[in-house]
Amino acid sequence: MKILIINGPNLNLLGTREPSIYGDTTFEYFLTQVRNQFSTVKIDYFQSNVEGELINKLHDTEEEEYEGIVLNAGGYSHTSVALADAVASIKTPVVGVHISNIYTRENERHIELLAQYCVGGIYGLGMKGYELAIQHFIANFKTLRH
Repeated sequence: MKILIINGPNLNLLGTREPSIYGDTTFEYFLTQVRNQFSTVKIDYFQSNVEGELINKLHDTEEEEYEGIVLNAGGYSHTSVALADAVASIKTPVVGVHISNIYTRENERHIELLAQYCVGGIYGLGMKGYELAIQHFIANFKTLRH
């Protein structure tokens, strides 16, 4: 099984960016733990602050044949029609993740343009949301893609 985690803008700053909201763990440290926890799953990772790079990566996933994508598009979740279109255009199932509870934050974060094209969404559970998304793909990988 092969899963891709994609993180969008500002998520390269996890561990230092607003630790009261996002925690004090870097994503690199967390990723090592997750790869150890799910040692039978190949977990690839991509992060970019550039919208077009995220779109290109989503398009490229069709050639890689991932069983699932865990996508934290950050602020682009609320603003990018182009990124939503990219999620809609691929066959690989996507679970959207947000570390914080977007519905208890600023009003502009309450709208998520990508959600309607995702098989599910997890928000407000911290980094645990990524683990839960991976568990979902493991439990359902035979039925999601076909």
